[in-house]
Amino acid sequence: MKKIVALCSTLFLALAAFAASATVADISQTELTAAIAAKSAVILDVNGSDSYKAGHIPGAIDYIAHKDQLASLLPANKSALVVAYCASPSCHAYAMAADAAVKLGYTNVKHFAPGIAGWKKSGAPTEKGS
Repeated sequence: MKKIVALCSTLFLALAAFAASATVADISQTELTAAIAAKSAVILDVNGSDSYKAGHIPGAIDYIAHKDQLASLLPANKSALVVAYCASPSCHAYAMAADAAVKLGYTNVKHFAPGIAGWKKSGAPTEKGS
């Protein structure tokens, strides 16, 4: 039974990643940094609350802690830039947040593929805490 549940969970995450990745383009660090400076992006960290508290991209929202309130945290403008990221290029958890934003009608949803690992490796600043 545990194997079946694990298999179903894996398949669900794979389908969610596929669905989001089919409609979500990547954003470069240069583009993301510019959007942060212009305060023109909503950034969703999908790494979990412990990772978020340890360090996240400045201004990011802890998606795991706030996914039930996502609609109220995103701007009214459905063409606003929404960026989702997770741990690294091999992580596909970002798809949960990206898919949620797309389902809410957002049309400019992007993925920061390097994730928090790439962000930190570049020497870019992070924020810590809740």
